[in-house]
Amino acid sequence: MSEYLRDFLKRLPDFEDIEAEERAMNQAAAHPSLLPALDFFLRWPSLERAARLLIDRPDEINGERYELLVPTAEALSARFPLAATLALRAIIDFTLSNVRSKRYGYAAQHLVECEGLDGRIEDYGTFEPYATYIARLKRDHGRKTGFWGHIT
Repeated sequence: MSEYLRDFLKRLPDFEDIEAEERAMNQAAAHPSLLPALDFFLRWPSLERAARLLIDRPDEINGERYELLVPTAEALSARFPLAATLALRAIIDFTLSNVRSKRYGYAAQHLVECEGLDGRIEDYGTFEPYATYIARLKRDHGRKTGFWGHIT
């Protein structure tokens, strides 16, 4: 999709391309399905818009889609640690809530990554701080020793 937009924008006169690009970005941000919009922003790339999408629409992050969310978190972690954390938490929450025990090792790695990102997040806003998130995981999934055994 992003290749087609680039080709289209190249054919537009100066300044019209800027307006058309802005309209396209706004349309992508308003896409009814979060993950295609997220994929678009990563490919464009517009990491700031990808981060904003995750922060604005956290309930729509499908943690089952680790194949998109892991690279998203990697791409965002340097400049947008909160958005990266939300992507990783979605994977962790999906894995534990759906008892995907084969993914516990990866989910544990993602939790360690969240801990590393925590020190760089200045304001969690309405999201749970790391310590609160860990406490909730222990409360809700404390008996999943297959997961907790991977935490070092």
